[in-house]
Formats: sequence, C-alpha cells, structure tokens
Amino acid sequence: MSDRKVLFILGPTAIGKTSISVEIAKQIDSEIISADSRQIYKYFNIGTAKPSEENLLEVKHWFIDELEPDEDFSAGQFGELARERVDDILSRKKTPIVVGGSGLYVRALKDGLHEGDVKDDRVREALRKRLDEEGAEDLYDDLKKIDPVGAAKIHENDVQRILRLMEVYLVAGKPLNELQKKISPPANFESFMFGLIMPREKLYERINRRVDEMIENGLIAEVANIRVKGYLPSLNSLNTVGYKEVFQYFDGSLSFDEMVDKIKMDSRRYAKRQLTWFKADDKIEWFDVSTDKEKEKVIEKIVSQFK
Repeated sequence: MSDRKVLFILGPTAIGKTSISVEIAKQIDSEIISADSRQIYKYFNIGTAKPSEENLLEVKHWFIDELEPDEDFSAGQFGELARERVDDILSRKKTPIVVGGSGLYVRALKDGLHEGDVKDDRVREALRKRLDEEGAEDLYDDLKKIDPVGAAKIHENDVQRILRLMEVYLVAGKPLNELQKKISPPANFESFMFGLIMPREKLYERINRRVDEMIENGLIAEVANIRVKGYLPSLNSLNTVGYKEVFQYFDGSLSFDEMVDKIKMDSRRYAKRQLTWFKADDKIEWFDVSTDKEKEKVIEKIVSQFK
C-alpha cells in the first residue's frame, strides 16, 4: 500500500492548520480534504476561519462551501464521501492531505464509524434545546420518520432513548439498526498523522485574538446575512461556536461584551475537547508550532518524513 499514502494535519482551532497545510500541499503536489464539520456550509466564512480565496486558488480544497445551512451532513456521510475523494486524488497521482479539527470526521474516514464512536456534543446540545422548546412528542414524531424501526422499539416518552437514536442518525447518517448491521472496514490507505500543538496559555491567547479579529472582520454582519436568508438558529449547522452566540446577541439574551466573552470561552472549551480527542490517538506525531520559526521547521520535517 506504499503508493496509497494519505497525510493528516490535525489539531485544535486557531493552531494554524490552514497555513501549514497549504504550504505542505504546494511542496508535495497535493489536494486538501477539509475534515471540518462546518466549513462545508456556504455563508459560514468568518466564523469557521475558512481558507482564504488565495488559499483556495493555490491548492484545491474539497468539502468547502458544498452545502446550504439547512442540509444535514453527518460524520458517517463524510467518511464515505471522503474515501471516494481520496481514491480520486490518488488516481491522479496526487497526495491527499486531510486537514481539520473534527476528530469524529477523521475517525469516520480512517477507521469507519461504529456505534460506540457515534457521539457529538453539539448535536446532543441542539437536540436537548429542541426537547426543551418543542417537547418529546415532536422529537418522537421526527424519529418515526428517520428511524421507524428504532422508534417502534421504544416508548414515546422515553426521552433518553429518543435523544440517543436521533443523535446516532444525525451523526452517522443512518439509523442505529443499520449502523449495527454494517461494520465499516478500515480505509485502504496508509495514514501519516501529524498533530500541531503549543502551550495551552499561548493557544488560548491566539483563540481570544482570533475572536477579536472575527468581530472586526464582520462576523456579526455574516450572521445577520444568514438570518436574512431565512436560516434559523435551531438548525444543527448553526449550533456552532461563533454563530449561536451572535444569535443570542440578536435576540437580546446577551449584550455585545457578553457575546464576545462567550465566543472566546466556548472556543477555548472546544479547543480543549479537540485536544483531548486527538491526544487519545497514539498514532499522531505532535509538533510544537508556537513560533513562525518552529512552523517552518515543522513544514520541513513533515514534508521530509512523508517523502
């Protein structure tokens, strides 16, 4: 399988994955697969720190700007489609580089999804919000449409099972009973996995600075545009750090300063969860990217090791 090699550049939000991966891609004739659960949506530009237009012209990116915000997209779907994309890129004698911070997306691509993997804090949070606002009956009605087999096995007031079956469907893209029947084989390529890291305090400073830059660059106008297009904050895609807080600012539940502070706090918490997920994978080789000099060295090392 030595001719089927895939490079992974992983790490938490604001660590600098985009700039490093683009530079590596230019050196080894690559195309980038975005393993980010939100960059696939149109109109989510500033808040998701999408690659710039210049980056997208320099290197071909996949899974960027492909869906409308009201289209559901799961880790399971990503895993299947990304494997097809890997095959396509390899068939053209190029190197796929998978870049992102969505650990479940990376696992779905590399190892396939199994029942125990299917968990997503953001999906669960959105479902609990729906439960509070709409009640169990509406959720159960939705479950009957997407997973009639699972719905038939539980009572309509069994809130925990309703939430779990809904979560499985939204994360895996298929009902639990289908997921249990179909065990995905590991992907048929060799994975070279590199993680980017820096001291926690420095990362949090970068996150705080990035949030300030997002506000300066028009995050509030971006969310206002999404709202004008008719997309509601109850959508799973909008249960996203940087977007949900601005909607709370719009509805008056947060002041401007509270909104900014909450985006920073939620972003730091998200980065911590990402690091916890990736640190559990002993196949990832970690590189410190605290300074520009270190970033240059990391690029050289990854290119050299990969070649």
